[in-house]
Amino acid sequence: MAVGNGGFGGSIQGFAEMQNAVRLGYATSGNDTGHDTEVDGPNGMFALGHPEKIVDFAYRAMHEMTAASKTIIQQFYGRPQQFSYYKGCSTGGRQGAMSAQRYPEDFDGIIAGALANRHIQMHTAGVARSIELARHPEGQIPAATAQMVTQAVLNACDTLKEGFLTNPRSCTFDFRKLACAPNAAASESCLTPPQLKTVETYYGGLHNSKGELIFSGQALGNPLPALRGASDQPGGGFDTVRIWGFQNANYDWHQFDLDRDMPIINSKVGFVDAVDPDLTRFKAHGGKLLLYAGWSDTGITPENTVLYYENLKKKMGAQDDFARLFMVPGMGHCRGGDGPNTFDSIGAMEAWREKGVTPTQLTGFNPQTSLTRPICSYPQYTRYKGTGNIKDASNWTCAAP
Repeated sequence: MAVGNGGFGGSIQGFAEMQNAVRLGYATSGNDTGHDTEVDGPNGMFALGHPEKIVDFAYRAMHEMTAASKTIIQQFYGRPQQFSYYKGCSTGGRQGAMSAQRYPEDFDGIIAGALANRHIQMHTAGVARSIELARHPEGQIPAATAQMVTQAVLNACDTLKEGFLTNPRSCTFDFRKLACAPNAAASESCLTPPQLKTVETYYGGLHNSKGELIFSGQALGNPLPALRGASDQPGGGFDTVRIWGFQNANYDWHQFDLDRDMPIINSKVGFVDAVDPDLTRFKAHGGKLLLYAGWSDTGITPENTVLYYENLKKKMGAQDDFARLFMVPGMGHCRGGDGPNTFDSIGAMEAWREKGVTPTQLTGFNPQTSLTRPICSYPQYTRYKGTGNIKDASNWTCAAP
């Protein structure tokens, strides 16, 4: 059982998953993605003057670790491993998707959550949004206005008053309803035209001037944060632009242009993004791919994981026999949240790969609130039957959209 990383990596981070793997009888391994944060600097600074380390981060470290692990297992036990699995979330989700695409024989089963598989696009989009608000401060969203927008969506969509949306895609919300009267001054109770544009971009996704999607928007129901523009530099993801894309620690973000710079950055480091939906070789190997994301993830929008799965189905057709997606209501980034945020993905993978039992739903629970609920195989969603305790899984069913 190999485990993944988070953020820019730089250390072995999956010790909790590794401990769990050992308890379950696995040999286990993790890696630092090919660099050491304490030596090479925080975030993406490790690649300054060392673009080869981006290759390590992208795919080489995980593959080399896996090959070495199998050699050690063979030597220590005198026989090869029976099965080789992977589990990771966020950057770890990207690592899992990358393994299925680039090294389809490394793993028999891959559990990949909250995909950061569009690392380059995601960080560049964040930089672009921050710079846009710095250039046009009239579009910034104060905290009180953000809370007004969040509450308006929940009032319209959260019919069970749980504080989260079980299926955000079943709800539509026209943010124009929150627009201020013509020529009205900015107010905490309405959105000016520039603010409306900001909100629609936040939930609808960032596009370039041609209308091409750079990165998916946030799911409805997830809180709108206060949105300010760049001041010193536009956030931690800025290293993906200035260091990875341009190898320039003094890169002047004032000169950034999305239409011009996104293709340049992709041409240099686009190989980091695990976006190839053709998993023919992984499927032929007998591999199983279990994807998941929390609908309440405010770290990486859950819509990004849905996008990859939908692209996979568009490329390969209905492939439920080897790839499944589970969207978890009320779960945050990889874990936490008010929904059924705990579930046995490893047990589901073992039954699927080793016994041929395809998972159609997972049983989720929340240890803090005693909530239980089925987690359905997308595009099915969890629907309340209409009666009974909403915290009891028996009062919910998986339904087609």
